[in-house]
Parts: sequence; structure tokens; C-alpha cells
Amino acid sequence: MHDAAPVRRCPVSRACVVAVFLFALVGIDTARAQIPAPAPDTILINGKLVVYDGAPAQALAVRDGRIAAIGGTSGIRALAGPSTRVIDLGGRTVIPGLIDSHIHAIRAGLSYTTEVHWSGVRTLKEALDRIRAAAKAAPRGSWLVVAGGWTDRQFREDRPPTQAELAAAASDHHVYIQLLYSRVLLDPGGADALGIAGNSEWAARLTVERDRDGKPTGWLSGDNRAISDLYKLLPRPTFAQKLEGTRAFFRALNAMGITGVSDPGGYNIEVPDYQPLFQVWREHGLTLRVRYSLSAPRRDRELEDFKELTQVLPMGFGDDWLRFNGIGENVTWGLYNNDNPTDAQKEQLYEVLRWAVSRGMTATFHWHNDRPVNHLLDVLARVNAETPIAKLRWSIAHLNDASPDSLKRLKAMGVGWLVQNAFYFRGEAFLGQRGAEAARLVPPLASALRLKLPVGGGTDAHRVMAPNPFVSLQWMLDGKTISGVAMRAPPELPTRIEALRLYTQGSAWFSFEENARGALAAGQLADLAVLSRDYLSVPVEQIGGTVSLLTMVGGRIVHADGPYAALEEKPR
Repeated sequence: MHDAAPVRRCPVSRACVVAVFLFALVGIDTARAQIPAPAPDTILINGKLVVYDGAPAQALAVRDGRIAAIGGTSGIRALAGPSTRVIDLGGRTVIPGLIDSHIHAIRAGLSYTTEVHWSGVRTLKEALDRIRAAAKAAPRGSWLVVAGGWTDRQFREDRPPTQAELAAAASDHHVYIQLLYSRVLLDPGGADALGIAGNSEWAARLTVERDRDGKPTGWLSGDNRAISDLYKLLPRPTFAQKLEGTRAFFRALNAMGITGVSDPGGYNIEVPDYQPLFQVWREHGLTLRVRYSLSAPRRDRELEDFKELTQVLPMGFGDDWLRFNGIGENVTWGLYNNDNPTDAQKEQLYEVLRWAVSRGMTATFHWHNDRPVNHLLDVLARVNAETPIAKLRWSIAHLNDASPDSLKRLKAMGVGWLVQNAFYFRGEAFLGQRGAEAARLVPPLASALRLKLPVGGGTDAHRVMAPNPFVSLQWMLDGKTISGVAMRAPPELPTRIEALRLYTQGSAWFSFEENARGALAAGQLADLAVLSRDYLSVPVEQIGGTVSLLTMVGGRIVHADGPYAALEEKPR
């Protein structure tokens, strides 16, 4: 019965309209003119397509990088020409390509192939085995680095590694293990190798953790800035390694069904670090769409630097693959991870934002807790009172415990909210600090949807979280931590379609592209993922294990596995 769904074609192009007009001028009977539509480049048939605002569909056609038509299998198959590629989905579910609205993908790519990754590892033994394997491949004396994206709660042993275990796994190497932005474990000689042993400046910034007998454990703890600066002491990858890592990380994201990212800059990325990304783009090697913003590079020089950097970088500069999307997440250093800013620091942010408004610049802000967010919102309200900012699509990332009042203030100014699944890793800590009653509303996703507040889904990978979007979607739907502890109450849990829309159309809104991508609809960019599991029907606890079997970006198959492995296309 579903196969009878009508075929919905792409709207008539501007070129077609002009052609019809010219035919009319010269007296040609356009009603009798036979101008067949070009055949699709690719058609996908016999699937289960997730269509947001239309009838169910089983097939779609792609032409020139966009969805040309969508509908039933027989109708779409009839559009095929002699050179059309036909892909049989075998009943598999197809979703719009996922867009992570807040991920440090550019930074992660720089070191992706030179680091060890514990994302998804379920035992400490396997984690240490990865260190052993890396030690065999790396030169003696070199650094083995795990830069985040894990938590000890993911291990069956329910504990992090010890310094002795690191030494046993990689006796001829230095090892650096970072846990979120709070702790770092070094091998026995690591502190000397980094030059921090006996250094009074570092002694004031870091706490040496000790065991019951008062002996150092190898773990160092500190605030976000201290841990970030500690990471900067590690040897940097070569430019060739950064290129290789960028390509590899983007392909890894493609295998998760990700077709686009919004990157907010942040810690440990400087202006020259964008060059590997730009080179891959110039070589037409990008496999996902990148929207990036610039963080302020220097403290107390923010406005000066933004003016200088954007002289030849206007808002929206780029193309469908790579585009500049404004400033943030560190707009000014004085209001970045600072719950008690001074009036002077707030005035500094105000001046930067006035300039951003004058340039039509989008901005995104990093803010963790609701209690002090009034400092930021008051500055935004002051700017908004002078010039409405809704058209600029500003956003606040994190704000996990957003209050109803804060959400309403965001809505009133037209500012959106970027939500990540940090509490999948850190939920128990919040429970211990604030209690179960507060945790029932963290974060208040359904409340935001009822307000019709623009919300984008994401992960904040790869230091704080792993980049897997299906883990984030599962967490949106059940509110449980990686240990299975339920936090968010049922009234704040979205439906499966609502969560998926946040990760597609919702994320696209923040780069002004909700009408160009984020949905399976005629005329939209052909960005999609064919899933290994039916997102709509599998038990919620199985959603996190979903992968993409085929990922398409702009009609190009950038990832293919299983029955579609032979279809993957190399970058042009």
C-alpha cells in the first residue's frame, strides 16, 4: 500500500522559468514542447524513509547533489535513466544526515591519528590494550595521548587506570591520559618530561593527588584552563599528520551518520590550526559540511582581533561545504567560564557584541550553569534593546540546568540553545551536588520544545564527550547516564522524531540552513544516512549502538559499509 505514495518532485528551477519565458517571447507553444527532465544520478528504493512533514516514503531520487523527488518505490524507479545508479535499501531506515551543532571537530582532527581513543571501550583491560598496541607502533620515548572522550564509569571495572598500569603497558613511552577538563594521569616520568616537576607556577595551578599513604598517584587535577594549558605542553603533530587526522576524523564521523558539524573553536586551537581544514577543502576532500566560528585568540584584545580577522572574512563566507559562521564560543575571555564577571568584563562583551551586530555576525556563547547566566543574558538584552538580534541566530551552548525563566528570556530575544549529552558522562556528579529533584529537569528539553525555542543537538566532543550522535540521541530519549542511572523525568523526554529533528533541522537553523538541509524533502541537499537499526522502532537502549551503513553528502557516498561497501566514493 505504501508503494502508492505520490512522487514529490523538486520545485521548478529558475533556469526552467527563464526558458519558458523566452519560449513564450518567440511564440513557441510551450504546452507542446517536449523537454524531458534529466534522469537522476542516483535513486534509493525499497527503504523506510523518515519524512517529517509529508506522507511516508520508501524511495528518493538524487540529481546534482539534491533530492530531486521522494515517494514510493515504483514512482521513483520510473524516473531512472540508463546511467542512474540504483541502490536497493532492503527495507532499511533512512534519516536526514545528522548535524552536530556543537563539536570541536577541527581541533579533534588535528591529532586524531596521533592519539589513542577510548571512546566506546567498555573495559579498562581493553583501554590498556590500546595503549600497549600504540606503544608497539610508536618510537621509544614518544608520547601516547588519550585526550578525552571517556569516563571511568564506562569501564566494567568502574575505575580509571593507575600509574603503575600505564608503566606496565608502555614502559618505554610517556603517557598522558586526560579525563574531561578536570584530571590528567601521567606516567612516572611524565611530569619531568613536560617540565612541570618542581615548577612553582604549575604547583600553584595543579593539585597533586595522593593515596592514603601520602604518595603521589600520578593524577593531577586543576580547572579547565590549567588542564588545557597542560595539554599544550605536549609535542604537536606535524602538518602532514594534521591533514591525515582531519580526513580520518571526518570519515569516522561519516560512519556515525554525521553529514555536518558546527565547530565553536575553544581551547587548544589557534588561528594557524585552521590551515589543514582549509587545505582539505581546497582539494575538494571534505566529506562533511563544516560551519565554523572563531574564538577570541587573545585576552583583552578580543575586539581588535575580531576586526582584524574578519576584514576579508564576512559572515557566511564560503560554500556549501565550508562556511564561516561568526564568533564564539569564547567571545570574550572575561565571560568565558567565569561565573562572577566584573562590570568591566561585561562592558567588554557588550562592545564586542555591538560590533558583531553591526557586521551581521552570528555569535555562540559557552555557559555551564543557570545560576549566574543572568550576567550573560543581561548583556544580550542590552544589545537587543538597541538592535534586535533575533535575525542573527545567536546561541548559548551547554546551560544544562536552564530554568524556565532563562528559556523564556532566550525565546524573547530569538537566541537558540545548543544541547549536548555531557550528563551522559557526568550525571552522577550533578546528582551528588544538586540532588534528584533538580536532576529531573536537566536539561529541560521538552520545556524548550513547548516554548518553540530553537534547539540544536550535539555532543561537545571530543574532550568532554565521545562524538557518537546515536549515544546522544539515546540519552535525549531516556535521560540515563552511561551507568544506567535515570535522571531526567518523563515530562522532559522528547519523542524520537522530536529528538531527531533537533539533530537535523534544529542544528541546521543555527547556520540559516533549515530550508536547505536537515530533512528528506524534494529540493534539499542530498545529505542522508542509511541505518543499521530502525531508529523508530528498536528499544531505546539499543539506539546508541546504531551505525550508518551508507552516508551520503550532496549526493556523494562518503561512507559505505556492509552490503554497500563497494559504493563508497573517493573525494573529488
